[in-house]
Amino acid sequence: MPLTAAVRPHSADSGEARRRAKPGAAEAEVLRIVTDARTPVFVTVRADGRHRYSYWRPLDSVTGRGGCYVALPTAECDTLHAAGRISLGEPLADPNRITYRVSATRTPPAPPRTPPAPPRALPERARAA
Repeated sequence: MPLTAAVRPHSADSGEARRRAKPGAAEAEVLRIVTDARTPVFVTVRADGRHRYSYWRPLDSVTGRGGCYVALPTAECDTLHAAGRISLGEPLADPNRITYRVSATRTPPAPPRTPPAPPRALPERARAA
């Protein structure tokens, strides 16, 4: 089962616009979780093409919450993957599903902005007239 058919969105017309746009609040939260080295994030792709991004939330001794798997919003993760902000690692396959490790990709630095050219001085004849 190829991952490209299962995980990549099928609309190619908005892909370039998504690459240039800054991530929204939900996408920024997903990126925050994915970039945390203490939180391994995985995507599981089932044989029918359904896929789910998730991570393990450790038990918080103060609040008593956690100790469970947490699903990430699939639409936002797919958008980040299509935009090249997250990448998938080597596949780990078993009979019912394929699992990939999700990691954040480094975004290339923005090209340096060139300052506007200084105004040119007018020739002597134009100033005298």
